[in-house]
Amino acid sequence: MAAVGCWTLRQNSKSMYILFSSLKMTPFKLLCSFILFIFTVNHCVADDDHEMEEFLKREYSLTKPYQAVGSLSSSHWELMGDAMVTTEQVRLTPDMQSRQGAVWSKLPCHLTDWEMQVHFKIHGKGKKNLNGDGLAIWYTKERMQKGPVFGNKDNFTGLGVFVDTYPNEEKQLERIFPFVLAMVGNGTISYDHERDGRPTELGGCNAMVRNLKQDTFLFIRYVRRRLTVMIDIDGQHEWRDCLDLPGVRLPKGFYFGATAITGDLSDNHDIISLKLYQLTVLRSKQEEEDQEEEITIPSVDNMELLRLGRTEEGMSGLAIFFTVLFSMLGCIFLVVVGLLLYGHWNENRRKRFY
Repeated sequence: MAAVGCWTLRQNSKSMYILFSSLKMTPFKLLCSFILFIFTVNHCVADDDHEMEEFLKREYSLTKPYQAVGSLSSSHWELMGDAMVTTEQVRLTPDMQSRQGAVWSKLPCHLTDWEMQVHFKIHGKGKKNLNGDGLAIWYTKERMQKGPVFGNKDNFTGLGVFVDTYPNEEKQLERIFPFVLAMVGNGTISYDHERDGRPTELGGCNAMVRNLKQDTFLFIRYVRRRLTVMIDIDGQHEWRDCLDLPGVRLPKGFYFGATAITGDLSDNHDIISLKLYQLTVLRSKQEEEDQEEEITIPSVDNMELLRLGRTEEGMSGLAIFFTVLFSMLGCIFLVVVGLLLYGHWNENRRKRFY
């Protein structure tokens, strides 16, 4: 994860300069601190160069002042539904009921390895558990199609990373919302709303992203057929692990997009920026040969094992319940048997006195 750490360091370089300037230090100490800082940066960049290099792809990125958004032939991004552009963000939905909006790239992405950094904001007047429904970041074959999955069609083909802000499943106690999760679809797999996508999720993490004063970021990396999702929501400029899964196979030529939806509950769902980086990765001969295999249908290696693991995890709570239940029944049975035996012994004891 050297590249992620270096991204954080680059983000903080300006702050470090201000810090050095403001400290009352002797020239010698200041020079030593500056040399140490430069050494850290060089070491970090060296690690990056060894592992991978990243290049911002502006044609696949969405940034202020959003000049690339519109219906013109020269535009790279297109709005749909209730989405609108302001000077500060692309608002996918306003804080109003029954709205859905999207922004989709017009250009298919043919990069082998890439990294998407999403700067977003979810906020509204609704109190906790009275807001919804969330937003999604997509890399899919289809584009510009309305639907129930956070504003996109169901049975999609590709990758979806969801920031789900409302729990639909009743009696769920393990998961804290908002929750970030990822799913890979092959065109036939449906997203289960009633269970908040649990049957098909690849993994995820809780992320308290609503109504925060600081900036909130989502990080999606696809390199060497490995999917990594991280978040930065605490204002510390540090990425927190959310999902890291090998064996994810995504075809080239799909489209990036962002969608959001509201129902009876609502929120403002804003995209401040989508920055896509091309990753240049050093590969072994075997990796090069494996990479030449053309992928046409999205898939995940050992998906059945992942589902089995989630089923066993879900059943563990049930097993505990029945274990406790039968233990209690066993204790009650033993108490009843003990009372009966005591009553029988006591009765025999009284008879001996007559």
